Amino acid sequence: MLEGKAIVGETDMLHTMQKDALHLAAKALDIFEATESTDIAQFIKKDFDRVYGPGWQCVVGTDFSSFVTHCHGCFIHFCVGSLAILLFRGAVNQAKEANLFPTFEALDA
Repeated sequence: MLEGKAIVGETDMLHTMQKDALHLAAKALDIFEATESTDIAQFIKKDFDRVYGPGWQCVVGTDFSSFVTHCHGCFIHFCVGSLAILLFRGAVNQAKEANLFPTFEALDA
């Protein structure tokens, strides 16, 4: 089990959501080998999508870098031994997104 073995690097998640992420990682590592990083990522992502709504991204591996935009309160990076797990819910610039999709009023014009 993962209890006491995970080291949280950075997070802005509520404590309960952090506990869910660590619990899911422990469960995934009970099911999959540590080398099956894609399966671990998919397992964690799908459950977070189910519980907290769609849009979650999960990266699992021993050597990766990232620079992501995420929703406030939806980011955690932690390590279990040499395995790093990055879980976040993607965010977009709402002002920019509003310009990409015309409103119904604009379509009627």
